[in-house]
Amino acid sequence: MKAIKQQLYAHCQQWVDNKIALAQSEINAAQAAANEETKSSAGDKYETARAMAQLEIEKSTRQLAEAGKLKRLLGEFSGGTESSETQLGSLVQTNHGWFYISLSAGKIELGEITCICLSPVSPLGVKLMSLKSGDTFSFNNRNFQIQAVY
Repeated sequence: MKAIKQQLYAHCQQWVDNKIALAQSEINAAQAAANEETKSSAGDKYETARAMAQLEIEKSTRQLAEAGKLKRLLGEFSGGTESSETQLGSLVQTNHGWFYISLSAGKIELGEITCICLSPVSPLGVKLMSLKSGDTFSFNNRNFQIQAVY
């Protein structure tokens, strides 16, 4: 299981690195577009284009900041953390599938295992936190049983 957790951790790292790269790319593109706008006879058009580019830069800057927070969150644990109780970095096997408590990075297939990477503050993540093998809980009218925590 340690190797699977390390692969999941690497997936989350790649996912957040992609988000950072995309946000940075969007900032650069918006800045380049703003710089390329030349003041022409249509002064209002120039000002409108600059304002739109500035809004795009602000939006992308917020996305970059959010991705930075996720990167720091990943730094709080590693792929090799072990605990008998569900916590950040835990791989949890339930009767309804596998869950990796980390970031909301979607579904990943690793051989025979299909795992959902989810945030500890997501509705299901909150339910999973601090549970041990054998514990049960209900979520969306489904009964879950923790089969193992890695």
